[in-house]
Amino acid sequence: MNDAAQQDDGTQGGDEGSMSRRSVLRTTAGVAGAGLGLGALAGGTASAATPARGPEDTAAEQTSVPKRQGRTMAGVPFDRRSTVRVGIVGLGNRGGSMIDLFLAVSGVQVVAVCDPVKDKAQRAAAKVTAAGRPAPAVYTNGEDDYENLCRRGDIDFVYVATPWDSHFQMAKTAMLNGKHVGVECPIALRLDQLWELVDLSERTRRHCMQLENCCYGRNEMRVLRMAHAGLFGDLLHGAGAYNHDLRGLMFDPDYYEGPWRRLWHTRLRGDLYPNHGFGPVANYMDINRGDRAVSITSVGSPALGLAEYREKHMPAGDPSWKETYIESDRTISLVQTAKGRVIRLEHDVSTPHPYSRINSLGGTRGVFEDYPARIYIEPDHTNDSWGDFSAYQDWDHWLWKEHANPPGGHGGMDYMLVFRLMQCMRLGLVPDFDVYDAATWTAPVPLSHLSIKAKGAPQQIPDFTRGEWKKARPGMDSENPEKA
Repeated sequence: MNDAAQQDDGTQGGDEGSMSRRSVLRTTAGVAGAGLGLGALAGGTASAATPARGPEDTAAEQTSVPKRQGRTMAGVPFDRRSTVRVGIVGLGNRGGSMIDLFLAVSGVQVVAVCDPVKDKAQRAAAKVTAAGRPAPAVYTNGEDDYENLCRRGDIDFVYVATPWDSHFQMAKTAMLNGKHVGVECPIALRLDQLWELVDLSERTRRHCMQLENCCYGRNEMRVLRMAHAGLFGDLLHGAGAYNHDLRGLMFDPDYYEGPWRRLWHTRLRGDLYPNHGFGPVANYMDINRGDRAVSITSVGSPALGLAEYREKHMPAGDPSWKETYIESDRTISLVQTAKGRVIRLEHDVSTPHPYSRINSLGGTRGVFEDYPARIYIEPDHTNDSWGDFSAYQDWDHWLWKEHANPPGGHGGMDYMLVFRLMQCMRLGLVPDFDVYDAATWTAPVPLSHLSIKAKGAPQQIPDFTRGEWKKARPGMDSENPEKA
């Protein structure tokens, strides 16, 4: 498998087997997407049978901040524990590979695994015993058996790697059963769901995290430390993306179990997958830790790529010929922050394009751009010539200095995520990111759809922190707690 395919396999947040049948039933019910009320996407309760409301009807929902039901989770540490007991839900491409990394970290026990596809669950359980660990409990009794996993009294953390439409309910169930939970991208698909996860985290005192592995990339963590040290001067702008040609994979019946991911292109017009690009730039700019994302303006190109690919590659009579694609082939969004900074987000998985997350940051002293990595900062560089980013490896985050050759895919970022999260849980530390980051990084999904429907009209991004963003606090730019 080429690097681009591996990138999707490891970062899409979807277990291609665990929830595909339910997902297909839900998505095909409104395959053209026309019946999806904007209120449902933006935080209301409209269903497919409810007349769609315009953005003017949802403005109040976007800007209103519900009354806090609990206490903030900003800066709240985990309880210290010698062993982190983990339950894994979803064991397809993503979950089936991530279990290896949980097993590679000391002080972690995989207590239970869940997937309605029995072969996948059994293969995962066999990995646990092959590693010399006690056999985990196996949950394979239908689509809802994850609820029984979450009810167990011997699990501290639930890891969710299933198709997107199941993420919200699984995260909710985990917290209601007293478990911390980490979810692959995106954590939910509607604003009301994001608010509910924020409220549940605060009420239950359990962390709910978007497990954004790209935040742990070596380049991203180096740029983070350089930005916080002032090497870029005052920060002005950044950019992130998920530009990845997934046409072949989305039409491959053996890669995704069912068409669940492709069907989202029949339902929403906006940025379906903003987290990989948004998360790292938000960290550079201390979003929710001194600055805040306040609005998003999005535009989208025509949706032509998937239909053209289908015409060339899919046989007559294939079920995909019944699908009407509305998702913009290229979505471009501009996010404005409270300090006036600008973040550009892009999404394109439907046209030919080399893989790129863009990953750019600029300030008054210079700029970094990735894919390929290059840098220009004063006074190091002159004459408008890019500099060698490898010359700045002394700025690597301690995680990358201590784990120079990490196991797992995606250049090691997956392992860094698991290692650091488990370390925070074992040592009783504050997690690197929290439910407010999860909600903020995911809000562009419904809001970009609304903005495109409104011909680029700005949409307000809610203050999920309820004012806590004004307080500076640590994030991912941490010190090694075991060397202090």
